[in-house]
Amino acid sequence: MPFPFFGDDKSTVARLLATLPQTGTLDWIGQRPVRREPLVSVPEAELKTDSHMLGDHARPKTGGKRQVTLIQQEHLAAVAGYLGLDAPLDPARLRRNLVVRGLNLLALKNRQIRIGEDVILDITGECHPCSRMEEELGPGGYNAMRGHGGLTAHIAQGGIIRVGDVVRVVS
Repeated sequence: MPFPFFGDDKSTVARLLATLPQTGTLDWIGQRPVRREPLVSVPEAELKTDSHMLGDHARPKTGGKRQVTLIQQEHLAAVAGYLGLDAPLDPARLRRNLVVRGLNLLALKNRQIRIGEDVILDITGECHPCSRMEEELGPGGYNAMRGHGGLTAHIAQGGIIRVGDVVRVVS
């Protein structure tokens, strides 16, 4: 099947996809010191270039596409609503490392973002829910997370990140 946009429409769509002037804010940082244990909320963390978040048990491979995970703050309320809860979920329950507010993370797939002054992440793909969501959130947890699981990222440039840092698109 040919591309559904022709002529000027194709360049318009490409231009729209490339336009993302908004910035976001890093609202939360979570580390998993021990496998299968609860995440710990921290005010700052160090990310090592092409490696992992210091203090997190995960040791992704060099060049890996899932060195850190992100989720949107706005999705915490959506997932809670699907589960019949009145308040947004505690991000530690969703087992993602970073919570970003004010920026549509799905628009960042295959893009680079900067967090704070130093850290640059390559957004590599969607972070689909796993069966652990049923354990953590109860029956329906997996399906409540579908489409709201966040993103995975490769650490292109490491450094220190802090809650409150600005998150912006680099390229």
